[in-house]
Amino acid sequence: MIGERLDLRALAADPGLRDALLALNNPSAAETSWLEAARFEQMVDSAFAALHVPGARALLVTFDQDAGYDSPNFLWFRERRERFVYIDRIVVSETARGAGLARQLYGQLFALAREAGHDCVTCEVNVRPANPGSDAFHAAMGFVEAGRADLSPDKSVRYLARPLG
Repeated sequence: MIGERLDLRALAADPGLRDALLALNNPSAAETSWLEAARFEQMVDSAFAALHVPGARALLVTFDQDAGYDSPNFLWFRERRERFVYIDRIVVSETARGAGLARQLYGQLFALAREAGHDCVTCEVNVRPANPGSDAFHAAMGFVEAGRADLSPDKSVRYLARPLG
């Protein structure tokens, strides 16, 4: 397994880990949203699966339908699906891009979701501002469009779903 499980104990055991993962996430705030330390810890604590590649090379945070999470994108899926795993963020460091880390983390997530009895993994990709790299990646991973939303004058998204066979 490429990704190590992330929980509050792991963050407490390695005080620099949280800061390193925030430093990985926050430069991609336009795609993933900015995180403060307390919010990140709250997300990790309620995640279905939070995985990271050591050395802050990659981060994946997901939630299932039972999470107490307030993202409008997560809530869009909760209103439409009984069971699902929602990918809130995938971030790979610039120096590790192209090494297949995101693909491997997704594979690990798909296995965890199947083991938990889920049959669908969901996410959203920005349409405005455009994120063509994420569009291509998710298409290659088998995601298909499930809907769209305009979240603000500057932001619209495509909602994607991938059945787990």
